[in-house]
Amino acid sequence: MSTARFVFLGTGTSERVPRVTCLSKQPPDCAVCLDSRRPGSKNRRRNTSLLVQAEGHYGSRVNIVIDAGKSFYEACLDWFPEFGVTKLDAVVLTHAHADAVAGLDDLRDWTMSTRSSMPLYVRSEDLPMLSKTHFYLLDPSIKMSGGGVARLDVVEVGDEPFDVLGVRFVPLPVEHGHGFSTNGYRIGDVCYIPDVSAIPESTETLMDGCEVLVLDALRPGRTHGSHLTLEEAVDVARHLRPPRTLLTDMAHDIGHEPVNAELAKLKDSEGLDIQLAYDGLSFESEV
Repeated sequence: MSTARFVFLGTGTSERVPRVTCLSKQPPDCAVCLDSRRPGSKNRRRNTSLLVQAEGHYGSRVNIVIDAGKSFYEACLDWFPEFGVTKLDAVVLTHAHADAVAGLDDLRDWTMSTRSSMPLYVRSEDLPMLSKTHFYLLDPSIKMSGGGVARLDVVEVGDEPFDVLGVRFVPLPVEHGHGFSTNGYRIGDVCYIPDVSAIPESTETLMDGCEVLVLDALRPGRTHGSHLTLEEAVDVARHLRPPRTLLTDMAHDIGHEPVNAELAKLKDSEGLDIQLAYDGLSFESEV
């Protein structure tokens, strides 16, 4: 076992926070979106993404990103220098929605300057969608005018654990709305499940003994067809009772400071350590 560092590159929904319509409204009345423009605000949320910095093959330090959405470039500008990321070694996808894959084009910065190609780990069922949305990346024989494109080495993954440069990823299949699934991943003692509406019992078994659970929590109150609400996420933590739970994939309905203050009360009342993640938050765990 070795210690890895996990960094939240983004903790927001596909729309991100702030929302343009909130700020352009006259007068603006969304407190969360207004606060998110303040320097250092924990309400500023880019598309949900995670950086894993771990010991890879032969003791080398590798940087692996889970999901590269629409705000991937901006997140890298903020957090890669902060956490000493001078190279990117691989990208793992949870699914093929835009908030997880729209930033793949920006991998060209790495494949044109620091490496010849980028390993991209993709579920087999996501390849048909990617072949339409990112056809020029998946099929290099298609000639496009203009500049170069990211060069990807696509690795298909299924339900079995797989190795990413010496780091073991255990797929955690979950529901993401009716008739659609995504993967969460277990990396050592961390279970990362950013897009989920329900967790099957078979997946719960794979999560047994998890020390840190990272879980989708879209918004309070109103249910959503493809995401857990804040209350539903808390109920999952009550059921699984990991030592620590961090919530991600949040909309502008959740204000960081007041909601965190309410969640903190659960530690005294129920012994639950549940807090909101935020962009740039890091923690360490065994892998």
